[in-house]
Amino acid sequence: MNSIWFLLFIVALIGVWYVSYQVKQKPIIKQKHNLPRDYLVGLNYLLNEEPDKAVDVFIKMLEVDSDTVETHLAVGKLFRRRGEVERAIRIHQNLIARPNLDKSYREQSLFELGQDYLSAGVLDRAERIFLEVLSVKEYSIPALSSLLDIYQQEKSWESAIQIANKLELATKKNMQVVIAHHYCELAELAFDKGQYEQGSHYIKYALKADPQCARASLLQAKGDIRKGNYKFALHSLKQIKDQNPDYISESMEAFAFCYKALNEEEAFVNYLTQLSEEYPHVPVMLILSEHLRDWKGDKIASRFIGDYVRRYPSIYGLHVFLNLYLSRAEGSVRDDLFILQNLTKKLLADKSDYQCISCGFSGKSLHWHCPSCKQWSSIKPIYSLEHTV
Repeated sequence: MNSIWFLLFIVALIGVWYVSYQVKQKPIIKQKHNLPRDYLVGLNYLLNEEPDKAVDVFIKMLEVDSDTVETHLAVGKLFRRRGEVERAIRIHQNLIARPNLDKSYREQSLFELGQDYLSAGVLDRAERIFLEVLSVKEYSIPALSSLLDIYQQEKSWESAIQIANKLELATKKNMQVVIAHHYCELAELAFDKGQYEQGSHYIKYALKADPQCARASLLQAKGDIRKGNYKFALHSLKQIKDQNPDYISESMEAFAFCYKALNEEEAFVNYLTQLSEEYPHVPVMLILSEHLRDWKGDKIASRFIGDYVRRYPSIYGLHVFLNLYLSRAEGSVRDDLFILQNLTKKLLADKSDYQCISCGFSGKSLHWHCPSCKQWSSIKPIYSLEHTV
């Protein structure tokens, strides 16, 4: 029904254009405006709920000239914004096919057709069009932005880097954070293939582009762990708190693995204690409480985590606290604590662990590139956003 109303609006737009066009061509006195047969045929298709045939008739009816091309372009954009991309494509293709179309209008129609294909996910056709209009000054920057979107979708990271550099030159906007992530994507691909030297090479480029790229340090550490270079891995991991402390939690598992492999678990506890005073993140406290439990027993660990929960209340912290107390509780107290533990467990299961600070997208896993708003480094662990009770 919404589609029919939208097309009725288009019909009205064309009808207004036709009457105004006739007014331009003839004297107003004694003028009789008879709507053309094609207009009535198109309206009939529309009323019979055959919108595709109606669109074809109206496109045919609108003779393309300097007075009507803007109407075509406006209608095409309206269709694309409504998600009716096939109809938008037909309109823009119809414009481009006209041999006498003004050059500026042809360039605009070509760019709009590229946007149609991009919206439809026909990336190869969109790419060819945007590469063609790059030389047109008016469309060079939006074409570069669209090409960057295409190469990111296709995971063509080297092409994305080239376009991002060109976009930075054209707009004077810093693209180095984006470029650093592109190099990180290349590094991950290299590491997955066992090409550690090549992966490290890409990480150096990432850190050169953005020295604050915590992802690059985390990747370098993972690469060093795979090679058994645990001390080098620890060096990279310790950079993260100065680069972006929001991502400290992402390094905790690697930290624990390296210290254990080096048989330096006491040094790990000392480092975590120091880190927890500077950055009281829940995952840090969780790992620290586990090591305190192994090192000094349940009582000391329970006291430590209990003090933390009182200062920084959170569902996650309370869940850890209950787990520790359950191991020492007995009788009805244990039964009551078990009920609370099940409740916190359910609350945690229903909550997202990560959230985008740009658009609010949330989920259970970390995406360096937000699936919703397409921003890089915008998704953070929720605890770093002060996720408290």
